[in-house]
Amino acid sequence: MLGYVTEPFDEHERDVLRRYVTNLDGPVFALVNLPEVVKGALFARYSRSAKSLRRLFLDEFVADLDVRGDASVDATVGLRRAEELYARVFGDYGDDSVAQLGGVHLACEQASNLLTKVLERGRVMSYLEQSTRYIPYDSRLATGHYRYHRDPAVLESALGARYVGEMDRMFDTYADLLPRLESHLRRAYPQPGEVSDLAYRQSLRAKALDSLRGLLPAGSLSNVGIYGSGQAFEQLVLRMRAHRLPEARRYAEQMLEELRKVIPSFLTRLDRPDRGGAWVEYLSRREEEMGDLVARLWPAGERGAAQGSADVEPALVELVDFDPHGEEKVVAAMCYPYTDEAESTVAERVRRLGAEERAAIVRAYVGERANRRHRPGRALERTSYRFDVVSDYGAFRDLQRHRMLTVEWQPLGTSLGWEVPDAVADAGLEGVFAESIERSGELHAAMRDAFPDQAGYAIALAYNVRYVLQMSAREAMHVLELRSGPQGHPSYRRVVQEMHRLIGERAGHRAIAGAMTFVDHSADGLGRLASEERSAARRRPRPGSPLDATGSHGHE
Repeated sequence: MLGYVTEPFDEHERDVLRRYVTNLDGPVFALVNLPEVVKGALFARYSRSAKSLRRLFLDEFVADLDVRGDASVDATVGLRRAEELYARVFGDYGDDSVAQLGGVHLACEQASNLLTKVLERGRVMSYLEQSTRYIPYDSRLATGHYRYHRDPAVLESALGARYVGEMDRMFDTYADLLPRLESHLRRAYPQPGEVSDLAYRQSLRAKALDSLRGLLPAGSLSNVGIYGSGQAFEQLVLRMRAHRLPEARRYAEQMLEELRKVIPSFLTRLDRPDRGGAWVEYLSRREEEMGDLVARLWPAGERGAAQGSADVEPALVELVDFDPHGEEKVVAAMCYPYTDEAESTVAERVRRLGAEERAAIVRAYVGERANRRHRPGRALERTSYRFDVVSDYGAFRDLQRHRMLTVEWQPLGTSLGWEVPDAVADAGLEGVFAESIERSGELHAAMRDAFPDQAGYAIALAYNVRYVLQMSAREAMHVLELRSGPQGHPSYRRVVQEMHRLIGERAGHRAIAGAMTFVDHSADGLGRLASEERSAARRRPRPGSPLDATGSHGHE
């Protein structure tokens, strides 16, 4: 029993789907026989829809495609000719170089929030994950179950009934508080006269979902769309096969089964004892030995034993490592391509410049940025920053997805506490919220000894986790500007705003911090309102269009 829910399709739907997906029933499948732009658009829509990818394709995409020419295609059958072709090419050109050139769009559905962090670990892959900001978790699956992972070993144990009962109660609380919080927000933030009804409702809903996502346990299910090369998928499957979480190991085999239908020869090394077998053994042994060694060196205290409380600092950011001369080195790197001197000579010349001259170089190199997507070049990669962060697990999920930074995190537990969001407290819902979080911690404590790896499923996303983020100044510009925007979640906004302050004040890299002109330090409100209004405006019909003649102007 793997606990995945099979979605029903009628015969016509199955006939259409079999041409474009490698699996009609399981939670993992690849997309094939579709234009790249369609696969990309489908994944983009996926992240904001409660529907499965197959249902989304049928409901919103297939009507715009000419599928008649694909009637004879059956993507659910392994592609024998492709395997023969890839095998021949591999023999001529070698494994790794060719494996980097073939890509797959893979849908990974019904994955827990613990598993999604494993799936999104690869640096050279692309991901889109279902958003808790747009998708409420108050509805149930076709089986009548709430959307959380049901680990077979846990369900079959003496803790199984308690696990299901307590997890259901967390979702019940979430479903009960959602309309109550929306009503409060409607009173607290009256609709501005110039804002459309649609944008206003969606911004209220987003703030309510943001505020209540901390009630959801880490076992909550999500859908993830992944695009990667054959080599990237090979490395991902290797890591998952060696992972301590049983769900990750089971899921790896389902992913591999579907990937073999599309890029079979790229993955042959995984089954060879001297290659894939040896790699998994190395990863597993390294993990086990490091865990044992660190446990002997740091024996004091039982990790995660303490229960959380709302009194714990909700977000702590410490700049633990930086180069005091980093800004000077960045300036030298900026000048280097425009000279014919050795780097050491350029660096010596920069050291003799005054502060204003260096600042002028930074301003010229950065240029006039019209928006945050206008990013300077790689000279900003010459220095980096390492931050130790404590934030709620929800904020960690969003920051962890940035692929170009280095992230390491500690096991999810309850000892670092949790906080009640301001909107929840203002609505008078703090007591109900706190009770649910505390029950989450009690369930985790009950599971920890028998199921040390699966116990994390019980922990609410409001609990804090400690992690380290290391990034170059160039990546910091991207992450801090993106995540500090008013449309962002308050939890991670606080984290990146503090990072920006530390770069300028603690590291003393004021010119670099000043170049991050789109870092937003404004307070939180209806953060999504402006963004939703822009989206609504794009959907409004142009004057003179058929929709305009009917009297519809984009308001609902």
